Amino acid sequence: MKIAFLGLGNMGSPMAANLAKAGHEVTGYDPAAPMPAGVGGAASAAEAVSGAEVVITMLPNGAILRDVAAEVIPAMAPGAVLVDCSTVDVDSARAVAGQAAAAGLEALDAPVSGGVGGATAGTLTFMVGGPESAFARVLPLFEVMGRKVVHCGGAGAGQAAKICNNMILGATMIVTCEAFALADKLGLDRQKMFDVVSTSSGSSWSMNTYCPAPGIGPASPADDGYKPGFAAELMLKDLRLSQQAAASADADTPMGALAMQLYETFVEAEGGRGKDFSAMLPRFEARSRG
Repeated sequence: MKIAFLGLGNMGSPMAANLAKAGHEVTGYDPAAPMPAGVGGAASAAEAVSGAEVVITMLPNGAILRDVAAEVIPAMAPGAVLVDCSTVDVDSARAVAGQAAAAGLEALDAPVSGGVGGATAGTLTFMVGGPESAFARVLPLFEVMGRKVVHCGGAGAGQAAKICNNMILGATMIVTCEAFALADKLGLDRQKMFDVVSTSSGSSWSMNTYCPAPGIGPASPADDGYKPGFAAELMLKDLRLSQQAAASADADTPMGALAMQLYETFVEAEGGRGKDFSAMLPRFEARSRG
């Protein structure tokens, strides 16, 4: 396929490179980042999308997505598909889908899970919202960039799935870190706790796969000084999106709200910015109940 890729940062660059390696013709645009291997450069976003069958975006937030969509939708070829892989608010995803439909185009919101490692390895999970017809057309590209692809429903459903997942993840990581800090103060060996919890009813992805305790379980950012695999400020972004969606939908999410507040404190007042989101563990280790 002829593909335009807009936004070539830490995630977008390896995703675009994998598409190029698979034999697709990829033209990229990013105002700051260099073009990855195999990807041709364009002077503007509008130039990049000219003639493309599929336009993929990987952008920081919903406001930027709306601005980019307003620029590129008029320049896209008839029948092309706009695929946004950013994590943004549901309202922005649906607004852009509406703009695309009004222009005779199709749009998919397709946020990802798996981080930079998954983007590089081509093992991302895609959560996709939008028309079945567009999903079927783009599925071969998702399968190049990822290992798991789920069509979640109509416009905005991919973003809804992503923020619900990450609300669970944020809250689960916090309580996992709390449990290790409590175990320490109770004199319980961390390895023994892991051995019990990872095979009992308290098991979770945060414990079993991404353990926040150094030297426990599979290798994780905790074993590398909490250098981010998934930065705490990105978790905060997703938790804020979850609470924005909860307010819009009139949903009661007290645990999600508290997780957001704790990550706000950690990132904005306690030096958590630039650290992995699992660095909540040393935060709790240093705190007393008061």
